[in-house]
Amino acid sequence: MTSKDLTQIISQGESETVEFKQSFSKSVIETLVAFSNTRGGRVIIGVKNDKSILGVFITEESLQKWTNEIKQNTEPAIFPIIDVFNVDEKEIVVLTVNEFPIKPVAYKHLFFARKQNSNHKLSIDEITELRFISLNYSFDAFEVDTEFNQLDSSALQYFEKRIQKSGRYNLTGDVKQDLTKLGIVKAGKLTRATELLFGSHHTNIHIGRFKSETTIIDDLMIRSPLILAVDQAMDFIKKNIRLGFEFGGETTKRTERWQYPIQAIREFLLNAVVHRDYTNPTDLIIKIFDEKIEITNPGNLMGDLTVEKLLSGNYVSVHRNKLLTEAFYLTGDIEKYGTGFKRIKEWFFEYPNLKYSFNSFSNFIQVVIESVNVPVNVPVNVPVN
Repeated sequence: MTSKDLTQIISQGESETVEFKQSFSKSVIETLVAFSNTRGGRVIIGVKNDKSILGVFITEESLQKWTNEIKQNTEPAIFPIIDVFNVDEKEIVVLTVNEFPIKPVAYKHLFFARKQNSNHKLSIDEITELRFISLNYSFDAFEVDTEFNQLDSSALQYFEKRIQKSGRYNLTGDVKQDLTKLGIVKAGKLTRATELLFGSHHTNIHIGRFKSETTIIDDLMIRSPLILAVDQAMDFIKKNIRLGFEFGGETTKRTERWQYPIQAIREFLLNAVVHRDYTNPTDLIIKIFDEKIEITNPGNLMGDLTVEKLLSGNYVSVHRNKLLTEAFYLTGDIEKYGTGFKRIKEWFFEYPNLKYSFNSFSNFIQVVIESVNVPVNVPVNVPVN
C-alpha cells in the first residue's frame, strides 16, 4: 500500500474494516480484537473521525511498546502488521490484522466483533457461537442421552417419505443406518439434531391470531418434532389468513390466491426453524394480524451478516445448525446456497401490495410481512376476489 492508496482509504471514511484513531490507546487494541473476530481490518492512527489528518509522533521505541502492549493484552496474542506513511508531511501509522483463524480473540477477557463501523461487545451466546463456527462445529451436533426407541416413529417415516420424494439421497431401507450415514446419528449416539427433528424436546413454536396488539382470537403452541412442526405451523397460518380465487382468460378455471405468498411464508418459517438459536429457551413466536404477520426468532444473524446484506442478497450463507440444515435440504424444503431470499423476492413480485422487512435486536431476528395499502375494516377469513 502506498501513501496515495492510504489517502484514498481515508477519504472513504470508517467502515467495517477501517477505524480512525488520533493516538494509540486501549480502544485501538479493542478495535484490533474486533477486526480479528470478524473479517480483519486496519486501525489508522493519526486521523480524526472527520477524516482530517492530524499525524502522530512516533519512534522505533514507541512502535515496539505498542506491539508489546497489544501482544500482552490479547488472548490468543495478535501481532498486527505495522506500517508508517507520510501524508501531507505528517506521519500516519497503520495497524493491520487479518481475521483470526481460531476465534474468539479477547482483550482483557472481553470479546468484541465488528458491526458496520463500530465495535460490538459479544454476549456469552455470541462467544459460544463464534467458537463453534471457528471450529466448524454446531450445537445440534452434540450428543444426547435420548434412545432411538424414544423417537417419534411417524416423524421418522415422514422424513424418509420426504427424502424419497426429493430424490436427494438414496435410502437404504434402514432408518437408523440412513441417519448414521447422514451424520445425524454418530457412532450409535443420537445428536441434538435427532432429538429436535424426531423426538421430544423443550423448544416450541407459539402462534397467535390477533385482532389487535392485545386481543387474541386464536392460539396454538406446537411442541412436535421439528420435521412435523413446520407443516403444523403452516396449517394454522393458512387457517388464519384470507384465501381468494382468481379467474383468468376465457376459461372458468379458478386459481387460488392467498393473502400472502404461501411459499415465501413457508421459506421464512423454515429459515426460522433451521437458523434458530436452540440454546435460547425462548419460543419461536408468530403473530398473525389482519394485515400483518410477525415472525420473531431467538438467535440473531450469524457472523458478519447484516440486515442490509440479507436484503441485498450479497452474502455468503452460514449455518448455525449444520445437521438441521442438512436434514431440511434432503427433504427438499430448503437449499444450502443462500438462494432462499432470492426466491422470496420473486414470490413477492406477484404481490405488489405487500412488503417485508427485518428487525435485528438483542439476540433475536424478526421478519415483518405487511400490506402497503391496508383496506379498511377487512373482516377475518373474507375471500379476496
